[in-house]
Amino acid sequence: MSDKNPRVGAVREPPRATGGSASVGAVREPPHSLGRRGEELAARHLAGVGYRILAHNYRCPAGEVDLVALDGDCLVFVEVRTRRGDLWGTPEESVTPAKMARLVRVAEHYLADLDAEDVDWRIDVVAVEVDRRGRVRRLDVVRDAVSL
Repeated sequence: MSDKNPRVGAVREPPRATGGSASVGAVREPPHSLGRRGEELAARHLAGVGYRILAHNYRCPAGEVDLVALDGDCLVFVEVRTRRGDLWGTPEESVTPAKMARLVRVAEHYLADLDAEDVDWRIDVVAVEVDRRGRVRRLDVVRDAVSL
């Protein structure tokens, strides 16, 4: 094992709860808080570019999707992925094939509940990256992120 790879140390040594030089000025929040903040940023961004947000955190027996929105006449199911740093890859890379399949099942369930199976729809991913202080470094919308 090499001491030259800073990622090895970051994985093996979790941050101390009492703080320390590595956490000076950093905003530490539980992972679910980071995700919730990403969802809020995504919803605000999407509304700003013309999407109409219909639902937040839609849940059904097939799973959950972060946002349901209208983009013109198209129903959009939005998965938001938020990351602080790239130690575990980019937000886009975190959407696994299993998650993609689950998103399709959730979308189909939503459409069946509305008896609206003949509407145009797609699945988008919003990728949010924030720095250690919680400031947005990047927010990208990946349209049609999941092939149907």
